[in-house]
Amino acid sequence: MLTFNGSVFMPSVFTLIGIPGLEAVQCWIGIPFCAMYLTAVTGNSLILVIIKSENSLHIPMYILLAMLAATDMALSTSILPKMLGIFWFHLQEISFDACLLQMWLIHSLQAIESGILLAMALDRYVAICDPLRHATIFSQQLLTYIGVGVIFRAAILIVPCLVLIKCRLKLFLSTVVFHSYCEHMAIVKLAAEDTRVNKILGLFVAFAILGFDIIFITLSYVLIFITVFQLPQKEARFKALNTCIAHICVFLQFYLLAFFSFFTHRFGSHIPPYVHILLSNLYLLVPPFLNPIVYGVKTKQIRDQVVKMFFSKKVT
Repeated sequence: MLTFNGSVFMPSVFTLIGIPGLEAVQCWIGIPFCAMYLTAVTGNSLILVIIKSENSLHIPMYILLAMLAATDMALSTSILPKMLGIFWFHLQEISFDACLLQMWLIHSLQAIESGILLAMALDRYVAICDPLRHATIFSQQLLTYIGVGVIFRAAILIVPCLVLIKCRLKLFLSTVVFHSYCEHMAIVKLAAEDTRVNKILGLFVAFAILGFDIIFITLSYVLIFITVFQLPQKEARFKALNTCIAHICVFLQFYLLAFFSFFTHRFGSHIPPYVHILLSNLYLLVPPFLNPIVYGVKTKQIRDQVVKMFFSKKVT
């Protein structure tokens, strides 16, 4: 690692600060973060075990839920262990390549989760608006294509951002990253070179993934609501809406936190840095933490299996 006029050429190591401005209380912030992580891992593992062991749940809705649970576990694990190492043990250094790997994992898993939420919205749309064709359309083969597709879409769209950092940015003003994990813009802002291409590509990828998905998710639920309110029977309307409540809660918490984090990070220059970082952390931690709770509370089949597993009897 060479230094030129205060700048660093091709750094081999970055230093993650954690939460700038709250360094003195980071050890306490780590406690609720750790509790959220343990809850996320336990809850999502339980959902995976239940769906795998119960044959009646081997249908598209629950297979997609299992995919979401696996993604949530991977997403929280890609950030929390290192973050807690920073908060509790001052393990702030991370190699350049490890930083890029963490960045790729975090952003790819975010994109995968967004793609799965889109697939879940389309599944509910077909199930409610065209129920007779649901089993034909959402076949096992289609679910396989969806799983492979969202993974490849995420990997392909995120990789160019990393390649540009690795191959194009050689000179950095500092190796101190004012963040608790390797976030794309936090690394790009350290570069002493022209980063306009990196920033434009980052915005394009964000809108290509989140923008595309949120448009079609919103359209799906608009069509669902139109169909539901045209149903003649009140009980049928309630039953149809009830199957969507958990999905809507998960959808809202993921995208609202995403937009708050995105806009404060890029346009909230007057907002204290620790607010930016806390929002970014919550965006990654809250969905994996809340998703299994939401589905456990709102989905009777999951709730019944949990009770059956722990109390050896099924709720009627």
